[in-house]
Amino acid sequence: QVHVVESGGGLVQAGGSLRLSCAASGRIFSIAAMGWYRQAPGNRRELVATITSTGSTNYADSVKGRFTISRDNAKNTMYLQMNSLKSEDTAVYYCNAQIFTIPNIRVEVWGQGTLVTVSS
Repeated sequence: QVHVVESGGGLVQAGGSLRLSCAASGRIFSIAAMGWYRQAPGNRRELVATITSTGSTNYADSVKGRFTISRDNAKNTMYLQMNSLKSEDTAVYYCNAQIFTIPNIRVEVWGQGTLVTVSS
């Protein structure tokens, strides 16, 4: 089995910063794409940012210029640096990873989420 666990959420004032981490563990041969998603109360889960195994990134328009996604392949860990936070960034943030457990078997794994609350 493979797992991903998020950490780093919390309460922050508008304009502040937080750094989220997502650590993968278990039977991992390699990790392909990873991503951060978020879900605010009453809303659908939405893409925040993704990163490939080679470091190519993609961001939602709403976070471009404020959030930075990165990963450390040696540690099987992904990060999300969030700056200039706004109240509308308040949500549960989820980690998603496409993990190869053996060379030709890929599984999609979701974390339990970490709550980010931005007070105005």
